[in-house]
Amino acid sequence: MQLIDLRSDTVTQPTPEMREAMAKAQVGDDVYGEDPTVNRLQEMAAELLGKEAGLFIPSGTMGNLSAVLAHCGRGDEVILGDKAHIFLYEGGGISALGGVHSRQLINRADGSLLLDDIRAAIRPKDAHAPVTRLIALENTHNRCGGTFFTPEYGRQVGELARERGLATHLDGARIFNAAAALDVPAKEIAAPFDSVTFCLSKGLCAPVGSVLCGSRAFIAKAHRIRKQVGGGMRQAGILAAAGIVALERMTDRLGEDHARARKLAEGLAGVSGLVLDEGTPHTNMIFMNLAESVPYPAAKVAAHMRQAHGVLIGVAGERRFRLVLHYWIDAAAVARTIAAFQALLG
Repeated sequence: MQLIDLRSDTVTQPTPEMREAMAKAQVGDDVYGEDPTVNRLQEMAAELLGKEAGLFIPSGTMGNLSAVLAHCGRGDEVILGDKAHIFLYEGGGISALGGVHSRQLINRADGSLLLDDIRAAIRPKDAHAPVTRLIALENTHNRCGGTFFTPEYGRQVGELARERGLATHLDGARIFNAAAALDVPAKEIAAPFDSVTFCLSKGLCAPVGSVLCGSRAFIAKAHRIRKQVGGGMRQAGILAAAGIVALERMTDRLGEDHARARKLAEGLAGVSGLVLDEGTPHTNMIFMNLAESVPYPAAKVAAHMRQAHGVLIGVAGERRFRLVLHYWIDAAAVARTIAAFQALLG
């Protein structure tokens, strides 16, 4: 039985074209800045995001860490959401490794923060308080259901930050999903932010890596931090080659994943044992809960779905699921998933 893996878009494997590009990649020593394929990827990424320079980094977590540490010194404070990936899922790295304090505000349904909340959170010039240096946002927003905020909101945050002398960072792990949903270029979403990260290894299907983009001066600082945290790579062009294919071939097709997510949600809405979140899916993620009538927990449902139907689903809580659509989920997989849930939960 062929497995259908809906746990995350991180499970995507490189396409045949990526594997061919990796095999033929020209390489050099990237620590010396001499890998031509890495250099090309960084230039392409910067151009797509409307920034001066890019930095190829092993993971999105390291990209966010490098960005925060480049913007902030020890004891400085970053304002972010209480559901932000940086706050919840990155091992407390900004504090453990950078000594950066975090001020968590309530994320709204679309992943944004109230502008008035941001204003109120900026510290006064007082020796008793940490110094506010950075505002960090996330788009699309994972824990808020794969939602996204508009470029106009991003511009408002950018204007506020400039008025108060603060830097801005965007965790854009899935920024191309946001761009597809908004039908705008990714650079329009990234424009108000001093720095932005995005992942190559999620919906874009590359096997490894993220890119951090910003000004040349900022990337020079981030490059030093990448080295400090062990992110210097040598003949990394083998990996960067897949990232180039991702940018050339995969960003424009993400709307297909969103369409299949909507088709899957329509089918699951008819399953009596499931309650879908209002508005889901916003992009390529479906969030839903077990109905009160179902007597067993989400983990048991997930185990049965895997064993009996070969469908892997993400458990996001005791009675909650996350399903993520990606390149390797086709129409037949959607139909099979709906049938499996119907067979189990009616």
